[in-house]
Amino acid sequence: MDTKVKSASALAVAGAFAAALTMTAAPEAVSAAEKEKCYGISKKGENDCKAGPGTTCAGTSTVDYQGNAWKLVAKGTCTTVKTPFGPGSLTEVKRPT
Repeated sequence: MDTKVKSASALAVAGAFAAALTMTAAPEAVSAAEKEKCYGISKKGENDCKAGPGTTCAGTSTVDYQGNAWKLVAKGTCTTVKTPFGPGSLTEVKRPT
């Protein structure tokens, strides 16, 4: 085998190894079990699901911080989310419309 071919092969193997290490070191997404529904924190049309009667699901909230629309957040963080109407809630909240 020619020296150039050996060098190219070694470089390719090293690149693949580096890519594999990078992929294993990347943080994993938070699993569904590590999330909770947080009401009243989503902007108009950015909720994950449920936005009251007559809506279908994700992206159907009609106003910012709609009290009956939720987004999934990391477990334990919902009530630390600040909005103009106060913190996020683990249950539906009354909001001005």
